[in-house]
Amino acid sequence: MTLIAGPKAQAVLPERAAAIASALAAGTPDWLAPRQACDLALRDGDAGRAEVAARQIIGDAAIDVVVQPAAGRRKPVFVADLESTIIQNEMLDELAEFVGLRDHVAEITRRAMNGELDFVAALQERVGLLKGLPATVLDEAATRIRLMPGARTLLATLRAAGARTALVSGGFTVFVERIARELGFDRVSANRLDIVDGHIAGTVAAPILTRDSKREMLLQMAAEAGVPLSATAAIGDGANDLPMLEAAGLGIAFHAKPAVAAASRWRLDHADLTGILYAQGYGQDEIVGG
Repeated sequence: MTLIAGPKAQAVLPERAAAIASALAAGTPDWLAPRQACDLALRDGDAGRAEVAARQIIGDAAIDVVVQPAAGRRKPVFVADLESTIIQNEMLDELAEFVGLRDHVAEITRRAMNGELDFVAALQERVGLLKGLPATVLDEAATRIRLMPGARTLLATLRAAGARTALVSGGFTVFVERIARELGFDRVSANRLDIVDGHIAGTVAAPILTRDSKREMLLQMAAEAGVPLSATAAIGDGANDLPMLEAAGLGIAFHAKPAVAAASRWRLDHADLTGILYAQGYGQDEIVGG
């Protein structure tokens, strides 16, 4: 069991960790980073009961719980969603602001990411609203990108450890490729906006990347690395990430939409992206820039 504190809970983590260790007879917490994350060793077969007990003791404190087998927890393959995961933005919402439809498009985005709407249909509807905008708005929108806290540290640490990484998105290559270069992802996969005569055409080039495409990227990365799916990690926040999260050895719903969090075996609701490292057993001395 790994306990990972969000920024507002670091002061209370030592006390809650000690209480959980006592209740579970789990010995002394092994601190990965003081006040930020620790491991507790559980007996085989205790996972479900232990997690329930831990969450009861945690109460409303902003502390995440990840329970998994100790063997093989550090994954050599990592695949991440982009929007609302590696970056804080939803880029279609940013682009919609140029046509005065941000709130309208943001609501479609929210419903699609919560699994309430068909992803491809929702994508095409939102892109259609951008028809006629000059392509220069893509560069302007890119200046608004805000990295998720911990993103640089996460990728720098994974690179140092030799992990293979991919950035996948139902969004657009113009943004995905930029962030992949900045952070050092090995591979990218995303959709491509059609541009005609220097303007957004309002359509997406075929084939459209879907939820199944994200899972396929995970499978491909594992095959290329010569490792089983149990040796892969993935993160995402939306309904189109679920097949990828379900297939991964460690599939984490990160600050996810309600339906996605409810459907995921593992989730981080409070920690920043360094929580992905703590969940894999990286200690403070191994975290680059941590």
